[in-house]
Amino acid sequence: MNAGSGSDDARESDDGATETDADNARETAASHAAAAGSSAILSVGAAAIDEWYAVSNLPAPDGGAFAHEVTSAFGGVGANVAVALDRLGRDAGLVSRVGNDEYGRRALAYLAETGVDASHVAVGDDPHTRSLILCDPDGERAIVTAGESFRGLRLGDDALAAMADADAVFLTAYAPDRAARRVLDRVESLRESAAESGDAPPALVFDLSGPVEELVGRGTEPETIHRFLHRADLFVADGVAAPAFFGSAAAAVERIADAQTRAVGIDSGLGPRSRRGPTWPRAVLTHGADGMTAITGGEAAEFDAFDVETVDTTGAGDAFTAGLIDRWIAEGAEESSADRDAVAPGVRFAAAVAAINCTSRFTQPGLPTRSEVESFLAEGGIDPDGSR
Repeated sequence: MNAGSGSDDARESDDGATETDADNARETAASHAAAAGSSAILSVGAAAIDEWYAVSNLPAPDGGAFAHEVTSAFGGVGANVAVALDRLGRDAGLVSRVGNDEYGRRALAYLAETGVDASHVAVGDDPHTRSLILCDPDGERAIVTAGESFRGLRLGDDALAAMADADAVFLTAYAPDRAARRVLDRVESLRESAAESGDAPPALVFDLSGPVEELVGRGTEPETIHRFLHRADLFVADGVAAPAFFGSAAAAVERIADAQTRAVGIDSGLGPRSRRGPTWPRAVLTHGADGMTAITGGEAAEFDAFDVETVDTTGAGDAFTAGLIDRWIAEGAEESSADRDAVAPGVRFAAAVAAINCTSRFTQPGLPTRSEVESFLAEGGIDPDGSR
């Protein structure tokens, strides 16, 4: 990606002028990106502000709770994944849209302090996207999101062009449907071109980040999610989103396995869907402390989560997804077998990233470096790459 394209690409025609400090933050992010070169992984998602309430309990309907601490932190699925990959030493960029207000300026200033390329982050007039997070003493949480800035995301030509140079494009289901469809159409076009030229298209990673009722009118629509199910190289969903979309946890495994089986060996004149090997496409369903289900080549395997003293589970799924991208895509893994032993190292590595993240408050401050993940695995007798 040519990160030196400046702020014109990231702004939309209806955005209007922004504050000077927001401009300065964007210029700093762009200069960092230009110095780093092309982003290997593009993350399309929100860069939100999390308003975090440490509560006595998660209130039931008509119930209440007491917040003994109120603070704020940086979050958003897209930013979480990008920052997590940056912490792991990967070259990551963010495609997003922030508000022209105090929250949006804070998000830009924060991104400028990371190694994430923020040159494709637009500034709009809408209120910045922010999340109200209730976190109980056990680290469980409830999240309510407000703000229109990310819902107004429109992908600029430079952002779409950057996908041609990326190794992977990550998209959260919280992305507005028009943006999700443009990402999918762009990757499909790159696959067509790759089939003719022999070049490698970017891997497509989709995260079904929330239940269908939460996405309606806000995020990716069910019909588009169905397309991602059949076209993504890596499909990720959590224990709430997957049953809500597929009908049940068991139905999720069955339908994903069926989609993978249909995809293997089929090119429909467009060339192979994935360039990574015979066990692709892949999917992982996460179940929190109960572990995860990896589905590769139409076969499902169960894995345990690491047992840690949980402080805050916010963003654990995003950390896990970043770990999978790091091991399965950025590392270029091409396991020749779909069995448990072949896919386990990547799952273990990703689970370690998520587990470490759960031991700190908020999402991004607790995202680990590669050396921290390797040390964590070593304590459990596991090799740095997640193998035993």
